[in-house]
Amino acid sequence: MKISRLVAFSSSLLLGAVLALTGATMANAASSVDYVALGDSYSSGVGSGSYDSASGDCKRSTKAYPALWAAANSPSSFAFTACSGARTSDVKAGQLGPLNASTDLVSISIGGNDAGFSDVMTTCVLQSEATCLSRIATARSYVDTTLPGNLDSVYSAIRAKAPSARVVVLGYPRFYKIGGSCVVGLSDKVRTAINGAADYLNAATAKRAADHGFTYADVAGKFTGHEICSGSAWLHSLNWLDIGESYHPTAAGQSGGYLPVLNSAA
Repeated sequence: MKISRLVAFSSSLLLGAVLALTGATMANAASSVDYVALGDSYSSGVGSGSYDSASGDCKRSTKAYPALWAAANSPSSFAFTACSGARTSDVKAGQLGPLNASTDLVSISIGGNDAGFSDVMTTCVLQSEATCLSRIATARSYVDTTLPGNLDSVYSAIRAKAPSARVVVLGYPRFYKIGGSCVVGLSDKVRTAINGAADYLNAATAKRAADHGFTYADVAGKFTGHEICSGSAWLHSLNWLDIGESYHPTAAGQSGGYLPVLNSAA
């Protein structure tokens, strides 16, 4: 009896030591990461509030998924250069400075502004259905003909500056729940076309990311049930008082949509 108790006590001590060691190892692994967050407004956190005044028009938010990931994981370094309105050329020109041979993790969302999605939404809200569908077709054509080269260029630039980094390319959500709670505004035909264009952009982005050996992280699944017209939206609808926040993730969209996807891919 005494021997069995001693064995049990020794086993519990050993298990405790193993768990403590494992926890320390995991914490050390997280704290040793050098993380750089690049991209456009979906990465800077437009729509989630709590903007860093020092970031100016880039509107980098403490509630954006890169900042949330950094706060939860305490990396050894964190550089946040994502900027509202950024295109692939802007990333190359002004965001890559923190990258170096020691960079372990890079996240990026990019391509939506290149494809003109802001203009697509403006056109669809203000003009006729036919004009809207024509503008969407133009955006899809751009995704076919021009965007792949733009993505190749920025992905190659990232790899050249951070040759050992794990690069996570995050996509975009679908905007609308079809047949949902919205009874006014765009028709379901237009909403379906907009969702289809988002899927089209994501598919092209995923292909280019894979060809560069990067990890593509899809967010559409996480936003399912939280689209505009869902009754529990993680995306801003049209906001006439703050047009820039329209069609961007809320703070809940950043924490509930984007952050878990980065956690799984990082």
